[in-house]
Amino acid sequence: MDDVIGRKEEKALLKKIELSGEPELLAVYGRRRIGKTYLIRNGFSKGLAFEFSGTHNATLNQELENFSVALTNASGGLQLAKPASWIHAFQMLIQYLTPLINKKRKVIFFDEFPWINTPRSGFLPAFENFWNSWASKKENLVVVICGSAASWMIKKVINNRGGLHNRVTRRIRLLPFTVAETAEYLKARKVKLDKYQILQLYMAIGGIPQYLKEIEPGHSAAQVIDKLCFTKDGLLNDEFKNLYYSLFDSAENHMDIIRALAHKGKGLTRTEIIEACKFTSGGYTTQLLDELKESGFITAYVPLGKTSKDSIYKLTDEYSLFYIKFMENSRAIGQGTWQMFSNGTSWKSWCGIAYESICMKHIDQIKDAIGIKNIYSEVSIWRYQPKTDDEQGAQIDMLIDRADKCINLCEIKFATDSFEITRTYSKELDNKVKVFQAQTKTKKLLFMTMITTYGLKNEKSYPGLIQRQITMDVLFNTP
Repeated sequence: MDDVIGRKEEKALLKKIELSGEPELLAVYGRRRIGKTYLIRNGFSKGLAFEFSGTHNATLNQELENFSVALTNASGGLQLAKPASWIHAFQMLIQYLTPLINKKRKVIFFDEFPWINTPRSGFLPAFENFWNSWASKKENLVVVICGSAASWMIKKVINNRGGLHNRVTRRIRLLPFTVAETAEYLKARKVKLDKYQILQLYMAIGGIPQYLKEIEPGHSAAQVIDKLCFTKDGLLNDEFKNLYYSLFDSAENHMDIIRALAHKGKGLTRTEIIEACKFTSGGYTTQLLDELKESGFITAYVPLGKTSKDSIYKLTDEYSLFYIKFMENSRAIGQGTWQMFSNGTSWKSWCGIAYESICMKHIDQIKDAIGIKNIYSEVSIWRYQPKTDDEQGAQIDMLIDRADKCINLCEIKFATDSFEITRTYSKELDNKVKVFQAQTKTKKLLFMTMITTYGLKNEKSYPGLIQRQITMDVLFNTP
């Protein structure tokens, strides 16, 4: 078994499950290539007693044949006959497990669980029967079910209204590595990069372990991005469509939303998404948005003083944003492609959007750096669109509303060096504060907070304008 990098909370939960002394049904879900299978195979102290993985678009007959092969391999005996049905398959599994769990605690694993449930296969009812009539009574048994189709797992397993209702004892929603975990993973693989280069990689491909695994020692971030994204055999060259089609039945509509959000870095409301994508059904749009949220591609932010129906949706999957900005419909390919893009205006705008998104994901590290880790706070975004020609609008990248009657108004700026505050920008910041106070009528103390890559160059030129400043270094901390 290999060591699992990062995943501190998840590893602690797996250990707790091992020692609970109770029957456990663990549901694990998260997007493709996130490391779910690796975590389950290596996160327990001992090996799995049985493992079976569904195959995308396989028939019932093929899945049952694969099951018999998996059970044969686990038992180490003669080739078992293909079961006639899933009810029969689970009876075979019970016969195999019974003598094992009479002696020791065992873990069995069903990977790509949604794919096993082929149309009219009867798999899910058979699994429900297996758990309710037998497995749930066995104190030495841990059953792990895992799927990349997060929305399916939520609907059919977590929120099941049938035989699995309230049967899941534990759940893990596996997210991408944080920036700190990414740095730790690369270090373990002998990849030597500085913080800026790691951040550039994270902005392009995110903290997806399977993507990071492709990085070889001795290559710069630009070389890695060229190889992964701009060569015909690069792992990420055609990953975008494969990714969405593997997770969603009507992936075209999901990708339409992703594209609309990619072109609006500040986010869109549900109504704006319906208009941008030319959808006709509000209810169907809500379903699509929920599925994308559960799968970790987009995030909904409730603006200060608003309700969830006013949520602003943002694309927060790094690779999807990068693909649409630089790869989709681009003919550029080969060595030096990324360096060419890096000299253009589109690169600068992408950096700002990507860095802002990453900071929003690392709010715990940012709160810790500000010194408010132990103060209750709520994070949101805020924007005001003027209703008349006499009014001024404003937008706050990130707003931390604190229980100690203070609010941090966070400006997030990506730069390749120390960030310089110009006279024009200082007036813009001052205007943000005034508009925010006027429109929210808040009585709380406001702290203008700058989050940059390398810090501020001329903060002292504008005394009192910036109350707190932090750099990209805090993203590499473990909260």
